[in-house]
Amino acid sequence: MTDPPPALSWAIEPVGPLHGDVPISGSKNAVSKLMVAALLAEEPSTITNAPELREVDITAGMLRSVGAGVSIEGDRIEVDPGSAGESRIPVSYSGLNRMSVLLVGPLLHRIGEAFVPFVGGDRIGPRPLDFHVDALRQFGAEVAVTDEGLEAKALTLHGTRIRLPWPSVGATETILLTAALAEGRTVLENAAIEPEVVELALFLQRMGARIELQPDRRFVVEGVPHLTGADQRLGGDRIEAFSYLVAGLATGGSVRITGCTQERLVTAISTLQHMGVSFRITDDTITAWVDQLRPCAVRTSPHPGFMTDWQPPMIVLCTRAHGMSVVHETIFEDRLGYIDALQHMQAEVELFDQCLVGDPCRFQESGAKHSALIRGVSPLQGAEVEMPDIRAAFAYVIAAAAAGSPSVLHGVHHLERGYDHVFDKFSELGLGIRQVGA
Repeated sequence: MTDPPPALSWAIEPVGPLHGDVPISGSKNAVSKLMVAALLAEEPSTITNAPELREVDITAGMLRSVGAGVSIEGDRIEVDPGSAGESRIPVSYSGLNRMSVLLVGPLLHRIGEAFVPFVGGDRIGPRPLDFHVDALRQFGAEVAVTDEGLEAKALTLHGTRIRLPWPSVGATETILLTAALAEGRTVLENAAIEPEVVELALFLQRMGARIELQPDRRFVVEGVPHLTGADQRLGGDRIEAFSYLVAGLATGGSVRITGCTQERLVTAISTLQHMGVSFRITDDTITAWVDQLRPCAVRTSPHPGFMTDWQPPMIVLCTRAHGMSVVHETIFEDRLGYIDALQHMQAEVELFDQCLVGDPCRFQESGAKHSALIRGVSPLQGAEVEMPDIRAAFAYVIAAAAAGSPSVLHGVHHLERGYDHVFDKFSELGLGIRQVGA
C-alpha cells in the first residue's frame, strides 16, 4: 500500500463568473466496484475511461494484497485475478474506503473464506454493515464481526430470496457480486437501481452472469459455474457533472460539460429548470446558464430521485437564489454536518430535525437535523475552513468561488479522492486557485 499524498490546502481568489468546458471523467462510484467484480473471473478484465483518483489506488492496493494483478495506465485499468489466493485484506486498509466489504463475496467464491477490515469513507452518517452481513448469511456464509473487521467462511454459496429494508446501494452490490456465482437463483427485492449499480450489473452480464432487472426494484440472478474476463468503458460521473454545472451557475457564469449523458442527469436537470436555469443539450454536451435563480424545495431520495451526493452543491446554489429554499435529506442523517463552515462563510442556512419537504422520512423522530432552510441571496464571504468529506469539499470550493473575498480550504485530499484532476479543471474555468502548504 502506498503512503497517502501530502496534505495540501488551496487558496482561492474569487474572480467572478466561471466559464468554460469541463470533460467529465468516468464514474467514481462505479470504477472500484467493477475492479472488485473482476476478481470473480478466470481471465483478466479491462476498464477504460477510468478516473485518476486516490479511491482507485486504494482499491488496487486491496486487490494486490490478495494476489491479483492490477495495471493502471492513464484511464485504463486491467485486473488479472489469476493468482489471487490470499483471503485477508490487511487491517491497514481499515477506514480508507467502502470497497473492502464488497470483496467478501468474491473472496468466498475463490477461496472459501475472507477477512476484510472495517469500512470507511465519508463521515456523513451511519452506514451499517447489517444489510451486507444478513445477505451473506442468507447465501449460506458463516459471518462473524470482530473488533477489527468482518470474517466469513463458506464451502458453498447458494441462491436465496432477499428483500432489503432500504434500497441500499452497497448492499445491492454485495448481493449481485455474491449471487453471480452462487448455486441456483437469487431474487433481490427493493434493490438500489442507481446508474452505477446498473453499470456493475452490465459488467457482470458481460462476464457471463445471468442477471435480469425486473420492475419494482427487483433483480433476478441465475448463478453460473464460472465467469470470464470482460472489457467495459465507464459512463460519465453524474456527480462531477452536476457539481461543475452548479459551479458555473453559482458564480453567475456558464459551464459546458462533455462525457456525461443527459440520461444520467434527468432529475438534476429538471430540478435546476424549476430554479429558472436554461439548458442547451446535445448528444455530446450539456450547457447550463441562468439570468436569475429562483428558490426551490428539494427532497433527496434513491434513484431516480434527487441524489444525496448532489445535495451539498445544491445548498450552495440555493444561497444564490432570490428567496427561501428548503432541502430535506433522507438518505444520510448526518449529511448536513458540513453546514457550519458555510455559515462561517456567511451563508444564511438554518437546520431542523423536522421533515420539511415531502412525506416524513425515516429520520423524522431521530432528532437528527436533516432539513435545511436557506435564505438567498446570502452575502457569501471567504473564510478558512476544513473540508470534511468528498462532496462537502466540492461545495466549499463553489462557495469560495462565489464569495466576495479570498478563502483558504484545508483537507484537499478529500477532493482528490473523488474528483479527477479537480485543480486543473477549476483553473481552466478561470478560478483563482493555488496550492499552499505541504
